[in-house]
Amino acid sequence: MALLEVRELKKNFGETEVLKGISFDLNANEVLSIIGSSGSGKTTLLRCLNFLEHADHGCISVDGKRIYDAADPATRAPKAIHKNRTNFGLVFQSFNLFPQYSVLENLTLAAMLKAKESGEGKINKKELKEKLEQQGMELLTRIGLADKKDAYPCMLSGGQQQRVAIARALMLTPRILCFDEPTSALDPELTKEVLHVIKDLRAAGNTMIVVTHEMEFAKNASDKVIFMSKGVIEESGTPEELFGSPKSPVLRSFLMQ
Repeated sequence: MALLEVRELKKNFGETEVLKGISFDLNANEVLSIIGSSGSGKTTLLRCLNFLEHADHGCISVDGKRIYDAADPATRAPKAIHKNRTNFGLVFQSFNLFPQYSVLENLTLAAMLKAKESGEGKINKKELKEKLEQQGMELLTRIGLADKKDAYPCMLSGGQQQRVAIARALMLTPRILCFDEPTSALDPELTKEVLHVIKDLRAAGNTMIVVTHEMEFAKNASDKVIFMSKGVIEESGTPEELFGSPKSPVLRSFLMQ
């Protein structure tokens, strides 16, 4: 059974159809790259998976459990959405760190709120804070930023900020980690350091969905690739299939750009 099953997701904004029936599966420990031109619906798809947008049609299942069904009001209720959102972590292209908090505080803040909501926050607050700070330091060490724990986002490079954003998402232990163009705001050198972190996450067995314009990354670090065009999946398959022998004329044209 696939970890993630997406069936016939559709999303309209007014008269505009942005997603026109998206379906795919993703197994545990796999990396899926989603490529396509601007306006193809890639980011909207990620936002629907993370419940930042609600699909108008279709359903989403994790581990065989339907966590969203556009036809079922119970799965669209705020409490259900809040609970099921924890299956996914999202790393934005613009970092979205809290400027008033230090690097370590950025990592522990959301984790603290999650612990309180789950009931874990009823334990000794000092112990919980120390536990989360230890977890945060382990992640910062993993991404090579332990020495920046007391720094503020404005004191970091773009690449460092994005690495902190990745660590913050990992603090919430999501089943599936999603990236929305994680290197689009970075220069080539900083892009390399962020992609290196993502490749390390892949090697550690994390399940990930990466919307990217980095074709070499999609080719070399993905198990599956989806090419989206005008709100549909134009073609999907292994990197070898899509980059080595693309069937769609639209995909062939895209890859020649």
